[in-house]
Amino acid sequence: QVQLVESGGGLVQAGGSLRLSCVASVSTFTINAMGWYRQAPGKQRELVATISRSGNTNYADSVKGRFTISRDNAKNTVYLQMNSLKPEDTAVYYCNADRFTYNYWGQGTQITVSS
Repeated sequence: QVQLVESGGGLVQAGGSLRLSCVASVSTFTINAMGWYRQAPGKQRELVATISRSGNTNYADSVKGRFTISRDNAKNTVYLQMNSLKPEDTAVYYCNADRFTYNYWGQGTQITVSS
């Protein structure tokens, strides 16, 4: 079992920046891929960015060049640096961990970008 605890959400004006953190209850050396997903009201949950254990990253087209995912295995933490935020980035952001073929989710953190 893996617990994921997100932090760093909040309200920001368009063009601003935020950094999300997700701390895992187990060593991230044992986690294959970690990622961030988001769900806006009335929409399905969608992938934002993922990072493999080796550091390979993948981004949704809508966030490429604005968001950066990283992981610090020494701190069991994955980050999402979000720059140039847009109102359409408003959503609940969820941390995800893929470990031994099981998927784990955090509780979510709200990001609201005002225009």
